[in-house]
Amino acid sequence: MNIIEVKNLSKNFGNFKAVKKIGFSVEKGEVFGFLGPNGAGKTTTINMLTGLANPTSGKITIAGQDGIKDIKKVQQIIGIVPDESNLYDDMSGFENLVFCASLYGIEKTVREKRAKELLKQFTLDSAGNRPFRAYSKGMKRKLTIAAGIIHEPEILFLDEPTTGIDVESARQIRKMIKELNEKGTTIFLTTHYIEDAERLCHRIGFIVEGRVVKVSKVNDLMVEAQQENTVEFAMDKSGSSLEKLLLSNFSGITIKNMTDHSIRISSAAEIELMPFMRFFDDNGIKVSEAKVIRPSLEDIFVKITGIGIDKLRKEKEGKKK
Repeated sequence: MNIIEVKNLSKNFGNFKAVKKIGFSVEKGEVFGFLGPNGAGKTTTINMLTGLANPTSGKITIAGQDGIKDIKKVQQIIGIVPDESNLYDDMSGFENLVFCASLYGIEKTVREKRAKELLKQFTLDSAGNRPFRAYSKGMKRKLTIAAGIIHEPEILFLDEPTTGIDVESARQIRKMIKELNEKGTTIFLTTHYIEDAERLCHRIGFIVEGRVVKVSKVNDLMVEAQQENTVEFAMDKSGSSLEKLLLSNFSGITIKNMTDHSIRISSAAEIELMPFMRFFDDNGIKVSEAKVIRPSLEDIFVKITGIGIDKLRKEKEGKKK
């Protein structure tokens, strides 16, 4: 059963088309990842789904409601965690949670009890009376997520939940996301972190330059990737100097990820090592290692989007600064 359906959704900013007639669905109870580089249209999409931006055209249906005309009704059943915190610096963690609960009409005794429970759940109870400005980045992120689920929403929208925080806080947040999903919360997760998508998501939608280029289950993506065989050879000479010679001697192969002392060879057919070892020996090349490379979601991302992982990593580093 689909709890979110998007059809022909577009968003223009003047002459710039940020999102271009995208379509996808999210199943009830799943973690759906929206994966793409910075500037691909992820945040714009999540803003349209949550009522923070008006679409230029298209249709959104959330839990059977019109996600554009009836967005006020929809907002009562969704939680939103933006990529930058929207909480108040001068208020304590406890006060922020209680205030957020009041916006949903939760009565005082219930919202105070709920705030205390969430502070404990997110291991923030010892910091509950401190002003929000005194929190670390990881603590701020956890409290922002707690505020997003104060009213126990059916659907939680998370925009880049682990960006710019320390490793331990990121691990804790991934654990919290899994626990929320296990309790029945549907989660829509935008990220450019391949690791988050691989660890958390049931299905992934890939968005590049405002277009959704593929939507698939993570397991199906991995099975599809495993149809290609790859072997990496480490040697005492530059791999780039061998490309033409290898391609002329072996049919059905592709060469990639060459460095000064390694080369990766891929083929749809199973790769037999001995013919390659004889080739290297005949050409006076000493091979120190030959290993089978198992495909990762990173490899799949590169294949689908054409965007290198090095570029994504640089974007990550830029957002952490």
